[in-house]
Amino acid sequence: MFTLLDRQLIRSFLKAYFVCLVSLLGMYVVIDLFMNLDDFTQKTTVADSLRTIGTYYGCKVTQIFDRLCEAIALLAAMFTIAWMQRHNEILPLLSAGVSTRRVVRPVLIAAFGTIGLSVINQELILPRIDSYLVEHRGDPEGDHESIVKSAFEGNGVHISGRAAYRKEMLVKDFTVVLPQKQGDGITLLQAKEARYVPQVEGRPHTGGWKLRQATPAEFEGRDRFKELGLELIVSGEYFLKTKYVDFDVVTRSKSWFNFVPTWRLMQDLGKIDNTQLASIAVVLHMRLTRPVLGMILVFMGLSVILRDQNRNVFISAGLCLVLCALFFSALFACKYLGDYEHLSPALAAWLPVLGFGPLSFVMFDAVHT
Repeated sequence: MFTLLDRQLIRSFLKAYFVCLVSLLGMYVVIDLFMNLDDFTQKTTVADSLRTIGTYYGCKVTQIFDRLCEAIALLAAMFTIAWMQRHNEILPLLSAGVSTRRVVRPVLIAAFGTIGLSVINQELILPRIDSYLVEHRGDPEGDHESIVKSAFEGNGVHISGRAAYRKEMLVKDFTVVLPQKQGDGITLLQAKEARYVPQVEGRPHTGGWKLRQATPAEFEGRDRFKELGLELIVSGEYFLKTKYVDFDVVTRSKSWFNFVPTWRLMQDLGKIDNTQLASIAVVLHMRLTRPVLGMILVFMGLSVILRDQNRNVFISAGLCLVLCALFFSALFACKYLGDYEHLSPALAAWLPVLGFGPLSFVMFDAVHT
């Protein structure tokens, strides 16, 4: 049962959280907008430019929130407790027999709830707007040319291209390398362009690539390539059925896996052609440890503030920010070691928990009650 004091602390935390959130997001939007204003003014009218700016930053703030969620929760908890100390509101409670841990309990509960928002944002919001996050700010409609990355289908078919156009899901100078069923030879198929056709149940020639102006126009003994998903439509046109290599795979950015839900990461780990397995595995494990690490950070920050209640509030806040910087530096270092396989993905993700977890409980236990 929440008491009147608990509700007051939760309201204070939420107000501080809202102020920190709006301040940080607003500062990012203003700075980024002025640095990249030329990219947004390529539109012919002011209305189009404003619409592009609103769409881009409306999506971009969700990514910034994803990166700063734990830090904002720590700042809100820090300001809530520091404000109580500044007005000597904790001392009367201690004199009445209320322990310090009991005083900060509603703040910890509120911090846990706000950290949970990062999970909702990661699993439900970011995957829906990932195309706006990974594409260039000056090309919201996908009209511009983008780079094509080569990829392997699970059956050994290799796909590459010169340039892609996201709006039409079109790849220019499309190249397919088909492995031979017997022997060490390969068969090369080149097309002027290829359009990806999404899967539609019950309709033929969907869920793959439709090649046009292909060379060679026909294969001798082409039936042997049906097992690889290649089918001749008419002379010079083919359809290549693919299970893994769709338009997103050949055009996605280097950090594409940061914007997909966890279930997609688990699926991609099972693809034998994936060249980023270590990085994907690290991100997957860090998704599991993220709520725990967020609460560990809040515990350590409050412990620094409450350890010496006679310390100046601004000094305590500075120490808390230094601790936050060290914490995230350790996280980035572990992620780097995991991405380059110096550590196993599981160890890279769980090492900060094993290191900072016991430390946070020792620091919180040392708080005077």
